[in-house]
Amino acid sequence: MSARLTPRTAALLTLPPLLWAGNAVVGRLVTDLVPPITLNFLRWVLAFAILLPLAAWVLRPGSGLWAHWRRFALLGLLGVGLYNALQYLALHTSTALNVTLVASSMPLWMMALGRLFFDARITRPQLLGALLSMAGVAVVLARGNLAQLAQLQLVPGDLYMLAATIAWAWYSWLLARRAEPDAIRADWAAFLLAQIVFGLGWSGLMTAGEWALTDARIQWGWPLAAALLFVAVGPAVLAYRCWGLGVQSAGPTVAGFFGNLTPLFAAVMSALFLGEAPRLYHAAAFALIVAGIVVSARR
Repeated sequence: MSARLTPRTAALLTLPPLLWAGNAVVGRLVTDLVPPITLNFLRWVLAFAILLPLAAWVLRPGSGLWAHWRRFALLGLLGVGLYNALQYLALHTSTALNVTLVASSMPLWMMALGRLFFDARITRPQLLGALLSMAGVAVVLARGNLAQLAQLQLVPGDLYMLAATIAWAWYSWLLARRAEPDAIRADWAAFLLAQIVFGLGWSGLMTAGEWALTDARIQWGWPLAAALLFVAVGPAVLAYRCWGLGVQSAGPTVAGFFGNLTPLFAAVMSALFLGEAPRLYHAAAFALIVAGIVVSARR
């Protein structure tokens, strides 16, 4: 018997990986224009400005936000303050191959955290789905030559990405546990804005440390402005909205498998932007990743 993975839910969980792949591509393009943690802070400042007219009521004293500040502070730390800051930071010291491979462990962390802290049962289909999905990611990362995977070497960036992946898995499980007022949960803009309020505090502290401890600098111009607009509207607002809805509908474990579409989309985008034609292994990887999603969604 299949889990409730409807076409609508599948679409909701597919759009975020597409936008996150674009986020990775753009993040690499602006490496020389803005420091990584500062980039994360600026994207959420813009996202805050976009959402404020839609859900300013959530900042009022009686909205319920401040009564549940601990929960939103934790969500803001994991989903806004840490994940992308660590990812941008990882790309400065690690290769894209290593970073994406570490991120492909998301389904396993979803299952592990769910079992340890949320009393979630791990089924054989979920475990098989994780293996199939990760096999598809490995095919993309190795460009059809799996022998390349044996040459990987861990660097500090890989550890940053591992921490980012665990943070996102924890964030997704918290999303599935309703503990905030219904009025905030029912309003997607208010729910995200409530997280951003605290996330900006965490990200601001991290950015201050980046500027105090490094020779950080920003090269303002149209390329950076366009990049900031994209990462704020797409990977931040739209992706978080769709991911939240998808997690609530399908559950965090099934949603974690859709995250493995990100490196596949990134490979396709790189092919388009770099003028490289798609290869046969792209189709093979897509088949494995989709198979992992379908298998994991069965009870």
